[in-house]
Amino acid sequence: MGFIAYLILGLIAGAIAKAILPGKQGGGLIATLIIGVIGAMIGGWLGGAIFGVQMDAFFSISSWLCAIGGSLIVLLIWGFITSKMGKKDKAA
Repeated sequence: MGFIAYLILGLIAGAIAKAILPGKQGGGLIATLIIGVIGAMIGGWLGGAIFGVQMDAFFSISSWLCAIGGSLIVLLIWGFITSKMGKKDKAA
């Protein structure tokens, strides 16, 4: 899968992850793209390491599930980091 395909997969996976896990994570289209691409890479790495899944085809259901799962993980971590920063700013 090429670089453009990873960007498209990451953007869509990030948007799906934000729809599954709504909240005040913040960020617009660029943040969704970054979260999705990082999530697709992490999901692909975890899928390959744990389940032996390869993210070589754009229209493969395993590629999409790994990318969305990875995006959810990144979104949870991002929400945790931003919520801790928000509490720190309010305390000061």
